[in-house]
Amino acid sequence: MLENLKSELDSLRPGRTTEAGATRRTALKAALGVGYAATAMPIMAQTAIKTSADGLIAGEQIYDVEGYTVPFYYAAPAGGTDLPVVLVVQEIFGVHEYIADTCRRFAKAGYLAIAPDLYSRQGDASKYTDIGKLLAEVVSKVPDEQVMADLDGALAWAADNGGNLKKLAITGFCWGGRITWLYAAHNKDVKAGVAWYGRLVGTPSELTPKNPVDIAASLHAPVLGLYGGKDTGIPLDTVNEMKKALAAAGKKGNKAAKASQFVVYPDAGHAFHADYRPSYREKEAADGFKRALAWFKAKGVV
Repeated sequence: MLENLKSELDSLRPGRTTEAGATRRTALKAALGVGYAATAMPIMAQTAIKTSADGLIAGEQIYDVEGYTVPFYYAAPAGGTDLPVVLVVQEIFGVHEYIADTCRRFAKAGYLAIAPDLYSRQGDASKYTDIGKLLAEVVSKVPDEQVMADLDGALAWAADNGGNLKKLAITGFCWGGRITWLYAAHNKDVKAGVAWYGRLVGTPSELTPKNPVDIAASLHAPVLGLYGGKDTGIPLDTVNEMKKALAAAGKKGNKAAKASQFVVYPDAGHAFHADYRPSYREKEAADGFKRALAWFKAKGVV
């Protein structure tokens, strides 16, 4: 199956160059939302959810950020206008079928959902078969500043394509969970965020100078954190550390920090929403998505 997927992805990228030129951009654009990331194999086909695009407009598009063309996947109700917007931030494997399907789920709920390929300047995550190389050669080279700018760029496209930026939310998974916290502090127009098992603490670096625990006092929007009690990569003591940072910021007058909340699912590990992986927990995933929609509604996104 892995070799078949690699062949399929290769067929979508003829003439790919090493520079961010038109050929590479077109190839990246064509790849978004097509199949699953090679690194994420094997796929749990019996649990992987396939959301129909009936009644939706969905597919791949591009937008420019300071001269660079960013590819993205989007989904929205067909013919919709004045739509609430949700940024869907990729997990560590990039924008692939699982993230595309999640966009369609939000679109079915009435959102214009957008998932930019936030690694595209650094490399093509779908091509990697080794997670260590993916981390070393792509993920570790992605600056937070670049990510914030690319997410801002997605909103400019949304504003021109039926989205209402006064109704703005963000959600993200794993790598994207951390980004969700950061973007809620970056963009004052965000009304609510939902972070799925995103890292909360860490050692600062030149490219990642701050972590969620460092920006609690800067939040513009309340964030709902959905975490697993058995997540060995994000232990509960780091969740408690973030809770303390939010409480301290709340006491100093930050309303978004005070309103932020956590839900910890005791029997779930990391990536419990990822329906195509063995880590998937159907009950917790369904409950989390229901809570996400309710959170956005309660915070004025819809």
